[in-house]
Amino acid sequence: MIESIALLVFVTLQRGAELVWGRSNERALRAKGAVEIGAAHYPAIVVLHAVWLICLWLRGWDRPLDWPWVIAFFVLQAGRAWVLATLGRRWTTRVLVIPGETLVKRGPFRIVPHPNYTVVALEMPVLPLAFGLWGTAIVFGVLNLAMLAWRIRAEETALRPLRT
Repeated sequence: MIESIALLVFVTLQRGAELVWGRSNERALRAKGAVEIGAAHYPAIVVLHAVWLICLWLRGWDRPLDWPWVIAFFVLQAGRAWVLATLGRRWTTRVLVIPGETLVKRGPFRIVPHPNYTVVALEMPVLPLAFGLWGTAIVFGVLNLAMLAWRIRAEETALRPLRT
């Protein structure tokens, strides 16, 4: 049980730190003239991720961990760290584009078109599986894929001018 609580605390603090860092990056990007694309989907993403985390706390805090899934989750966190390090001050939780900027094409972006979304698409079901919450993994995995389809369309629209 203490391991389950520790994992939930880790994820909660990680997400909180990412929100703070993303907001700081957002302010800096907007000061440089960044434009937000697809803002309509942002509240839905926030709600989805918040409800996912709340469900994990409510249903998982007292459950034993399934360690292969925990390991898989931390491997995904290494991927997340690689994406964040590659994007640096460009990383935000919103789709912001500075007109005239070039696309990032190094790090994981050489391998996968949307590496952050790949990590998120996998971690949304993997973390519930670490607690043995198969139903939660399926529900949030499917909802997140639908959300990412919406998000990626918005991002592709935003990035299209930078690809030419």
